[in-house]
This record gives sequence, C-alpha cells and structure tokens, in this order.
Amino acid sequence: MSYERIAKLPVYRQAVALRTMSREIASFVTHNKDLLTLGHSNSLRDHIADSLLTDAILIPQHIARAENSSSLAIRQRSVHFINVMTRNLYAYCKGLEKDGVREREYLDLLRKEVKRFRQSFKKWRKSVS
Repeated sequence: MSYERIAKLPVYRQAVALRTMSREIASFVTHNKDLLTLGHSNSLRDHIADSLLTDAILIPQHIARAENSSSLAIRQRSVHFINVMTRNLYAYCKGLEKDGVREREYLDLLRKEVKRFRQSFKKWRKSVS
C-alpha cells in the first residue's frame, strides 16, 4: 500500500496527531529541552518523556508496517505492539503526574487523544487480522 493511501487512513492520521501531541507535551514537561538527548538525562521525568515520545513515534510506523505486509504474523505482531504502546502512553501520563507535573490538563488532553485513537484502532485492527 502506498504512503498516500496509508496517510488517508483515519487510524494513521490519529496516530500522527497522537505523535505530535506527545512531542509537544514531552517538550513542555522536560527539564532538558533537547528531545534527542532525553534518554541520557538523570531525570526521571526526562526518561518518562523520552519513553512517551518513542512509543508515540512507533505507533504510526507499526500501522504502516501492518498495512504494507502480506504476512498475517507481521500484521498481528504490529497490532499487538500498538496495543501495548497505547497502554504505555496512559502509564507515562500517570508517571508524569507522580513526578510532579502540575499541568494536569495537558496530560488529560493526551489521555483523551489516546482514547480517541484506541476507538479508531479497534475498528482498524479487524481489517488487518
């Protein structure tokens, strides 16, 4: 499937929106504003933000992988990874709260975006399994 067709899929568009929002939140909540070096920080908040960003980046990639694969095993593995990563996003929000992020409304927005994505994801995964 071509990138143009994948980019038109509602689940893919929502995954990209989730990635964008995660990037903005990670940038906002971290002490280290260089997002590429978050993993090298000694701050728990930076590590959580790095994990949030990494998982959010991987979700659209796994959607594209599933859409482009003729292998049922690869499609199922991608669906499984996406499921795990979206659950992780909820956990990262909780971790950021516990680490003292005061702007809870941003984390609530991210949770709502994840919930919206999961609704679309549930419909989409039936088409690739």
